[in-house]
Amino acid sequence: MRALILVPALAALGGPLVSQEAAPAKGSAPAYTLPYTPSLDVPSMDKSADACTDFYQYVCGGWMKNNPIPADQARWSVYGKVYDENQQFLRGLLEAASRPSAARTASEAKIGDYYAACMDQGVIDRAGSAPIQPELEEIRNLASKAALAGYLGRMHLVTQGSGLGFGFGANQDFSDSTKVIAFASAGGLSLPDRDYYTKTDEKSVELRAKYAAHVRRIFELLGTPPDRAALDAADVLDLETALAKASLTRVEKRDPYKLFHVMSRAEVAKLTPGLDWDAYLREQGVGGIASLNVTEPAFFTELGRLLEAESLDKWKAYLRWHVAHARAPYLSKAFVDEDFNFYRKTLRGVTSDQPRWKKCTGLVDRDLGEALGQVFVAKTFSPATKAKTEEMTKYVEEAMADEIARLDWMSAETKQKAMEKLGTIVNKVGYPDRWRDYSALDVARGDFMGNVRRAARFESKRTLAKIGRPVDRQEWGMTPPTVNAYYDPQMNDINFPAGVLQPPLYDAKMDDAPNYGNTGSTIGHELTHGFDDEGRQFDAQGNLKDWWTKEDAAGFEERLKCVQDQYAEYVVVDDIRIQSKLTSGEDVADLGGTLIAYLAWQKAVARSGGKLQPVDGFTPEQRFFI
Repeated sequence: MRALILVPALAALGGPLVSQEAAPAKGSAPAYTLPYTPSLDVPSMDKSADACTDFYQYVCGGWMKNNPIPADQARWSVYGKVYDENQQFLRGLLEAASRPSAARTASEAKIGDYYAACMDQGVIDRAGSAPIQPELEEIRNLASKAALAGYLGRMHLVTQGSGLGFGFGANQDFSDSTKVIAFASAGGLSLPDRDYYTKTDEKSVELRAKYAAHVRRIFELLGTPPDRAALDAADVLDLETALAKASLTRVEKRDPYKLFHVMSRAEVAKLTPGLDWDAYLREQGVGGIASLNVTEPAFFTELGRLLEAESLDKWKAYLRWHVAHARAPYLSKAFVDEDFNFYRKTLRGVTSDQPRWKKCTGLVDRDLGEALGQVFVAKTFSPATKAKTEEMTKYVEEAMADEIARLDWMSAETKQKAMEKLGTIVNKVGYPDRWRDYSALDVARGDFMGNVRRAARFESKRTLAKIGRPVDRQEWGMTPPTVNAYYDPQMNDINFPAGVLQPPLYDAKMDDAPNYGNTGSTIGHELTHGFDDEGRQFDAQGNLKDWWTKEDAAGFEERLKCVQDQYAEYVVVDDIRIQSKLTSGEDVADLGGTLIAYLAWQKAVARSGGKLQPVDGFTPEQRFFI
């Protein structure tokens, strides 16, 4: 569960019902079936534990004992297990779609051919690093630092992300959510967070040394002599460390005001005098834009300084590394293994790489997610589940409205604005009303790297084409098979993909108590994100606007600090405590979401007039919290 992250370059109740053209088509039985686990599974409990002393062990002890972390995972949970089961189901769909047949639909042909190209390990291994040699050759041929901007503009279209220097994309205007504008964001790092570069403890220093060794080995796989590879790796770490030090922390990025600085082209050029923005924007296909939002001006000032101060050869080493790093998961086994050994084994503690089919299934979901999602929804997501979830959302929203009305610390003025925001939240359940059109994306059997590159260009162009156009409020930020949910503060909508509405997360065979305890709490969680420390700063229309009285804002911060102080005391492992200023949005959403789901469930019971009886020796209230 998450709120939509307020950074650029990303890729309902009372609202319209799914149109006939959007409704999933009927299909044949899948090659795999989704296993059934009840949402309240008594054998997954540990009744030997004292529920009043360790409720988590009491409820989850049996599940943890019977579900050790798989070798190819860094962590494991019910959500992770459902995701894994969904992947196995999707594998069956993709294996069927990958068999050439005149009966395949256009969408089935694309997802099937993409999957087949990805699964052809022999062809990929024989190619070695050849698929990226043209990109590396272009770097070698850069005659001056002035040419870097055009190269970055071309590469950003086909790499999807902010690894190369910085990020660029489209997002809603924070001050006017009806508009889409260009965003330039901090990036340029290969380690997970800026703190990996800046912390000076022994473990962080050791990790950076391992990272430099990994970069060196990738250079050697590209054919660079060992001595030169070591020097190039040092240059990469030096540039990335400088960029990291100029970047905001993750806690700072929770403040949307710190990420909103609309500037003219001339002002942006002044920030980074060493970067030819005219050339960059032309390559991006948006040369006519007059302004853009620069999320972190200090970062771009440092980027400009580095472009002028550091040598062309140093920047070429940096670019070669980032191209190889971005492409390593799609190259031959030597690159894949080296990428896994550092990013999964060293950083995350994973002992075994995922099987090829899992990777390929994930890539199809990433690059053709709504084409794959149509098939998934048709076979897994019933109209009854959609209707029940929408009804549950209605009750949870009513419970939140009741809670807002009862707040004794919030003024009538702020309550009115809060009610307005709650009343305009759009609820999206299962899948989009309108499916994405992939007809312009060319998928070629036998050209895996080409498919990855073309898919990235397709998505980049699709995103950049939004600039200057009205916002498409029907669009989703997750694919239908995703086992997650989110709230988008600018769209002011909550989104529950079909993938997260499968047993045991939502169980149509169960009574309402466990379903409200799980899915109801998820709904409440996402609703609460609209009023957490980030979400509360956006109004009912999705604009970054302070709608709180000064006294009410202070009251909110006082109560938020109480939650932060409590969570800061919790030890995660060893001597590592929760960084509560970073996690407070999730912590508040968990607490608030569970509370309003409980109140909504009680109201649903009262409306039905039913008298609930114990099941398996547990009262209905106990079943909710279990």
